[in-house]
Parts: sequence; C-alpha cells; structure tokens
Amino acid sequence: MTTTLPRWAAELRDLFRSGSCAQFLLHGNIFDLVPQGARMLSVKNFLDEVMFRGYDVVLHYDRSRGIRAVHGAEDWDQWLRQALGDDARNSSYLREPGSALELIDRFLLRTLNLQAIQDASAAGRKLAVIIDFAEFVVPRGEAVALGGAFSANVVKVLGWANDPAVLHANIVTVLLTENLHDLNELVFENPHAVALRIPLPDEADMREYLEALVAGQLPELPARSDVPLEALGRRLTGLSRVSAHRTLTLALKNDARITPQWLTRMKKEAIERECQGLLEFVESGFTLDHVAGLDPVRAWLREDAELLRRGALHALPMGYLISGRIGTGKTFLVTCWAGELGVPCVVFKNFRDRWVGATESNLEKIFAVLRALGQVVVFVDEADQAAGRREGGEGDGGLSGRVYSMLAKEMSDTRNRGRIIWVFATSRPDLLEVDLKRQGRLDVHIPLFPPQTAAERRALLGAVARKLTLPLTDADLPEVPDRGLGGNEIEGVLVRGLRIWELSVEPRRPLKEILREVFAEVRPSAHTRKLEFMDLVAVKECTDQRFLPPQFRDLTADEVESRIDELRRFL
Repeated sequence: MTTTLPRWAAELRDLFRSGSCAQFLLHGNIFDLVPQGARMLSVKNFLDEVMFRGYDVVLHYDRSRGIRAVHGAEDWDQWLRQALGDDARNSSYLREPGSALELIDRFLLRTLNLQAIQDASAAGRKLAVIIDFAEFVVPRGEAVALGGAFSANVVKVLGWANDPAVLHANIVTVLLTENLHDLNELVFENPHAVALRIPLPDEADMREYLEALVAGQLPELPARSDVPLEALGRRLTGLSRVSAHRTLTLALKNDARITPQWLTRMKKEAIERECQGLLEFVESGFTLDHVAGLDPVRAWLREDAELLRRGALHALPMGYLISGRIGTGKTFLVTCWAGELGVPCVVFKNFRDRWVGATESNLEKIFAVLRALGQVVVFVDEADQAAGRREGGEGDGGLSGRVYSMLAKEMSDTRNRGRIIWVFATSRPDLLEVDLKRQGRLDVHIPLFPPQTAAERRALLGAVARKLTLPLTDADLPEVPDRGLGGNEIEGVLVRGLRIWELSVEPRRPLKEILREVFAEVRPSAHTRKLEFMDLVAVKECTDQRFLPPQFRDLTADEVESRIDELRRFL
C-alpha cells in the first residue's frame, strides 16, 4: 500500500504551508476510506492522524455530537470551564450550531489575542477545526432568510477564511460535505476558501485496495472469483472502497462465486443506489442490426465503437446530438448502439429537484460517478428540457442557467474524450443553447427521418416486428404505403393489426391482409407543419452530408433557414 498522500491531501498541505489558504471545503467521496500505509482510515481519522497529527488542538463539530476535542482535550476543557463556568456541562451549548460556532470562534480569538500580545504560551501553536456535515451548519439559501443563528454561522465561517490574522496564525478550518452545492453560496464561492474534491477511486486505486484486502481481510478472494484481480479492479471502478468491500463480502459470506455476470449486476445496483435513482444503466438486448435503414448512421456509430475498442480515444468525438421528428427512433438507436459498445451506458434520470440547491447537488453526484467509471456513454433524452438555458428560465431563480453552466463545463473537459461520451437526443435541437451543441461538446450531429423509400418502409416494419419479438416472416408483412408514417406510427399499426387478429375467430384471415387494411385506414399525424419544422431543424444541425436523405442534400443553408422562419411564424 502507498504511504504517499492522496492528491487532494497533498494540495491541502501545500496550500496551507504556503500561507495561501486557511479554509478548505472537502467534498465528494468523503464517506470512503483513505489508504495510509497498511491501514485504511476514514476521511476524518485521516485528517486527525495524518494531516493534523502534530497539532496542539483539533476540534470536531457536527450537529449530532457537538464539539469534541480530538487533540488538546485538556486545553479545550480548561478554557471551556473558564468561558462557561457552571454551564460548561450543558451539552446544548456544544451541540446547537449557533452557540457551538460561537464557542469555537471565541476559542480561536483567544489564540489570536495571545499571539497579538506575544504570549509565549501561544507561540507556534497549531489549531484545526473540522466541521462535519457542514451543509447542516451553513446550509444553502439566502443568509438573511435562514434565521439569525444560521446567518451568524455563515459570517463566522467566512471570517475564518477571510481574516488575515487567522491565515498567518497556524489555524486551519475544514468543512466536510458530500455535495459542495449544499453549502451556502457565500461559503463555497468564497475566493479565500479552497474546495477540494475527494474523488472515487480509479482503476489503479481499486486494484491497490483489492491487494490490501487479499493481504488482510479477504485472503480467499482470488480463489472465489472467476474474475482475475486486475480485471476485478477495473470492473469495480465507479464504486467507493466501502461499496466495493460490501459487494465482495456479500458474495464471499454467502458462499457465492464472483462471476462477471454477478459483478455487473451488483455494480449496477450499487451505483444506482448511491446515485439515488439519478442514473440508470441501459441493459440492451438489441444491436445496430435491429435498426432498419440508416446505413450511413449505423456505419459511423460502428466505426466509433471500433475506435473505442482499440483505445484510439483521441479519434473519438466528445459527444453526439441525435435529432429528428418524434417517432424516428432516436432513443431506440442509442439503445441498439449500447448493445454493441462493450462499455457502460447510463441514462440521466430526472435530476431536477424543487428544493434549493438540490438540483446542483444531484448533478455534482452524477459527475463524480461518471468520472470514476473509466469509460461510459451518457444518454440525455429530451435534452432540450434537461440541459437548461444560459439566461435561465422564467421563475426558476436562475436554476436553468446554473444547470446549463455545470453541464457545459463538464462536457467541454477534453481530458474526458473517449471516457465520458455524451449523447443528447431531442426533436427540438433549436431549443438547445448553441454553445452546448458546438464542436468540442457535441461534435457529431445525426438527423433521423421517417423512411423515404418502399424498401426502407418495409425494412422498418420488419424491424418493429423483431423489436416486439413477433414470429413473423417477410411473407407475413405487407407493403407500407407512402404516407409519411414514422416508426412509432408503424408500430401502432402493427399492434392494431395484431389486436384484430387475436380477437378474430377461426378460421382467421392472414395477418398480412389485416395489416394492409389497417394501413389503408390509419390517419397519419395531422401536425404536418410541426413535423416538417422538426425535420428542417434537424437538417440545419446536421454535421455530415451523408446522413441526409436526397431531398435535403441540395438545399442551401439559406433555403433551410427561410423555410424554418416561415414555419415558425405559422406555428
């Protein structure tokens, strides 16, 4: 096991030693274990025993257990008796945020005063204050609306970061929170405080942790696993060390073997549980062979899948924008591609929340998991609704703008090229911010359209039948009339035909005949102008001519824009 400091801890040490900062906001994977030599320590124990080992006084505070002196208990208790007298035993003073932070502030002020008068007892003294579950002490929200005690807490925490006397007095304050955006905005946006993210373990970290488990708690692991130790570390990325240990012991303590299939299922469940339903893994039983037509699109996606398998990450796009009218199979295309990729594919669920700061916290948690997964495709359906707006939405308090900002920043990080692959799908790409769909974020824009030829329409009908796992041959399927039907409408016709066929009495008419009659009777969507508008905005966004049907290839940009304007005025 390594004896060097994790990167975040080394950065904390260096910044404090240099006199650059005296307050640190530790967020992210704060409930995990930190390796130190042959031991595994919690983050709080790591701070106590490693980072602040030589400090004269180290105080911990949380709203449940109050103030506790981990180092320097005698000095703290003596001062507390002097400060409170007979009330020193009143636990409410030490537990309630207002009075507790007031006591800590007075204790720090005492040290500063002693140093100011050059008292020998204060020379060289080192003090550390660690506030756990800081989101319950300085919660998000307007300070004036939080009540007197919470407003005072915000002011005190800001004072510890901003006061030059504290900065030069060997006093350090650390706030622990899982999600940075759960803290009050004045605190986490304070330029005099430094936010340090504790990441989930990467593949090398996880492999190192597994070696420690084999050497200590789980010596039977190699013999009970069908997955080699090195591959096991790769498969467990995306989990914390605590979750990985829980996953492995669940099998070992129940006399079960650790197989690739079992591991995939358990990892999926663990990550979805840790993300509280914000992410969902796509388990696809389809491949691009199930997609009818779209030959240029399928070829492109298969080439990128091959680049992914080769590890040629520099040649991969940062992301894709898939657009087209409703019913053209955008979601199904991504599901089929996920079945060929060989890397996890996750879907953004509804990460927006009505509570102040909760949406940003949800995104922060999602990003942390995505970074740790190693390689992952992220599918955002109905992206025009999910991605937010630069200017923010009306009446949402600026939430839409903050969502846009967080997504844009994460999507443009070129270190994630080939590792986090974004796929946005929408029928209204015109509603996405231009900056969000630019090159370097969503490089490849793929438009989808209803089938254009008789062969494509028939192929789509066959693909829908296979999707529904119906035992139908080409002889059972009629020709599909050219009426502008999309995939969803063709699926609806097929289901209506099957309904008639199932309700029929023997001898039944051939399904082909029934389907032919249903196709003749069905009325296509009456919203023709809206559908044409969706087609044209997809054409406008297209980044490669080969993706366009013949009738759109010769249109100039001005012609497309002019017709879009006409339709927009009508709609």
